[in-house]
Amino acid sequence: MDMYYQEVLGIIREIHEEEKDHILAAARAIAEQVKKDRLVYIWGPGGHSNLAAMEIFFRAGGLMHVSAILNQDTMLSNGALKSMQVERLPGYGRIVVNDYGIGKEDLLIVVNAYGINSATIDAALQAKENGASVIGVSSFTHAQNCPLDHPARHPSKMNLHEIVDYPVDCKVKVGDATITLPGFEQKIGALSTYANAYVLNCIVVEAINRLVEEGVNPPVWRSGNAPGGDDWNNRFLGRFRDNVRCL
Repeated sequence: MDMYYQEVLGIIREIHEEEKDHILAAARAIAEQVKKDRLVYIWGPGGHSNLAAMEIFFRAGGLMHVSAILNQDTMLSNGALKSMQVERLPGYGRIVVNDYGIGKEDLLIVVNAYGINSATIDAALQAKENGASVIGVSSFTHAQNCPLDHPARHPSKMNLHEIVDYPVDCKVKVGDATITLPGFEQKIGALSTYANAYVLNCIVVEAINRLVEEGVNPPVWRSGNAPGGDDWNNRFLGRFRDNVRCL
């Protein structure tokens, strides 16, 4: 437990100290979308990466302009092994991006700690081909140190951070788990959920801060479990209910 605590603090500190410029650039891109009253799409293609998309969607203190792509075929709840197969399926990411109509002047956040699988790469490539801008949250180290012949890789062998407009490094080490126990072969204690959540919340709070500094008051969710939350949120729902698919 103490070892894991230090690992969590360590990766958060590393992101904070080394990724500020990347985070601010991504935040500026989001702020510009909100000023135009355009949605910000986010997808975490595969397994636990879906948690990242949910982290800033319909979230207390988060932007109402965020539209999460919660694709059921990549959800663990719809079959963990199936999820892994789908995230490795060439072309699937393109189908999902086109199904959401993501195109010219849109902004898509693609989050995948490993940054190599087919759904991840195809989503970013298709969005860019359609004229959208793309923020990528992934581990540069993991992508650069994963063998090119690994079965999870996109056929092109591309890495997410090399093809997006706004790359942010979540600093996850190869294999995600970090703690080594004496006499036990496999590392334990994964960090990607913490890392992705910290990166994404930093981007969102910086985007909101930038908007407020410019005199723009963006619609932000309040918790429905807090006093007055429902009344506050209902003031804005009409603007988003028909446009944000998962609302």
